[in-house]
Amino acid sequence: MNLKWIVSEPENCWQQRTAAAADDTLAARRSRLVVTGLDAQTIKGFGGCFNELGHVALEKLSQADQDRALAALFGDDGCRFSHCRIPIGASDYALSWYSLCEADEDYALESFSIERDRKRLIPYIKSARKVRPELTLFASPWSPPVWMKTFQVYNHGVLRWEEPVLEAYAQYFRKFVGAYAAEGIPVTQVHVQNEPRSNQKFPSCLWTGAKMRDFIRDWLGPLFKRENVPCEIWAGTIEKGILHGWEYDMVTSGTEDYAHWAHTILSDPEARQYVAGIGYQWNGKGALARTRAAFPEVPIMQTENECGDGRNTWGYAEYVFGLVWEYLTQGAVAYTYWNMILPEGGESTWGWKQNAMCTVTDDGDLVFNPEFFVMKHLTHAVRPGAVRLHVQGEWAAFSLAFRDPDGSVAIVCNNPLDAAHRLTLAVNGTTYAIELPPHSFHTLSIDV
Repeated sequence: MNLKWIVSEPENCWQQRTAAAADDTLAARRSRLVVTGLDAQTIKGFGGCFNELGHVALEKLSQADQDRALAALFGDDGCRFSHCRIPIGASDYALSWYSLCEADEDYALESFSIERDRKRLIPYIKSARKVRPELTLFASPWSPPVWMKTFQVYNHGVLRWEEPVLEAYAQYFRKFVGAYAAEGIPVTQVHVQNEPRSNQKFPSCLWTGAKMRDFIRDWLGPLFKRENVPCEIWAGTIEKGILHGWEYDMVTSGTEDYAHWAHTILSDPEARQYVAGIGYQWNGKGALARTRAAFPEVPIMQTENECGDGRNTWGYAEYVFGLVWEYLTQGAVAYTYWNMILPEGGESTWGWKQNAMCTVTDDGDLVFNPEFFVMKHLTHAVRPGAVRLHVQGEWAAFSLAFRDPDGSVAIVCNNPLDAAHRLTLAVNGTTYAIELPPHSFHTLSIDV
C-alpha cells in the first residue's frame, strides 16, 4: 500500500512527510488508531457560502490571484469544494439588505428579480463553477420580502401567517430555483429559513418548528411536487438560540431543540413526505444525536461553520476541526464553511468581524488562513460518495477516516496537545509509525 502523508503546523502548512512501518516493539510504546473498515454514512460533499462581501474581496485581487484563490477553493490541487451554500436575497454578509421581490403586497410576484444577484453573487458562483463544473448548491433565505412580515424590516419579525402570503412565499422559492436554473446554476436544495430561532440585528425571521412543518406540508411541498421543481426541500437551517417574545423566550437544551424541531416536523407523515433532510448549524448540533437515533434514514447536514472573531487564529482552527469531527461522527453527510474569502478584518456591514478561509489584505495580497488548511486537509482527500469509516483507539477522539469511491482510504486527524505525540496507525493489516507535532493537522491517504 502506498501512503501519502501531509502535515500542517502553525508555521509550516501542507508539507509532505514519510511514515515508517511500525514493528511490534515500536508499536507497543505508542497509542493506537485502528481503522476498522466498518461503514458509516456516505458523504455528499463539502463547501462554503457565497456572499456579496466575498466577491468584493475577490475583486480586490489581481486576475492571477483571483484565479489562484478560486483554484485553492475549488480546484483539484485545492479544497475541491463541491457542495456550497447561497443566500436567497441578503445574507448577513451582503453589502446591504434586499430581497428578490420588493414591491409592496406583490402577491403575484411580478416584481421578482435576481438582477442584483447578477452583479456579484452570480459572477462569483459562475467563476467557481468554471473550476468545479459539477459544483452543487443549496440555498436559504435570511429574511422573506419585508412586506410578507409582521414588521416591514429585514431584521426581526415573523412571517405573516395568512394564506395569500404563504402561497406567495412558496412561489418565491419556486421562482428562485427557476431563475437560477435559467442562469445555468442548478440549486439542488432549499432550506426554509436561516436560523429560524434567532431574532437578529441582520436579516432574520422567527419561526417555530410547527410553523415550518405546516409551511412545508401545506404550501411549499405540494407546490414543488405539483410543478415538478427539480429541487429538494430541507428542514433547515436549525440553530439553538434565544427568542425574545413571539412564541417563547428561553434557551433550550438539546432535547428541546430536537423535540420542537426535527421531531415536530418529521413525525408528521404529510410533512415528512416532502422533507429530504435536516440542516443544522451552530448550537443546533446539540440535537444531532437524537435526530440520528429517531430518524436514521433522514440525511443530516451541517449548514454553516461557526465564524470566530476575525483574528483567524490557529487555536480557533483547532476548534473548527473539533466541530467537523462532531458533525461527521454524528452522521452529517456534508459540512459547510461560512465565508470562504473576506477583506482584511472580516467585518460585516453590521459590524461583526468574522474568520474566513482566505483574506485579502488592504494591499491586495491573498492570505490563506489556518481554517483554509483545516478544510483542505479534509476536503482534498475525501471525495463526494466517500464512506466514513469507524475508527478505534485513544486517538479516535481526534481522527476521522473515509473510504473514497476508488477504494483508497483517507485519515484526517489533529494533535491539539502542547507536545508531540507518537501514534501507531493500523489500516487493512498494515501498521505505520507516525509522530504528530504539537498543534498539527494531518491527512494520510492510502491507496489499496
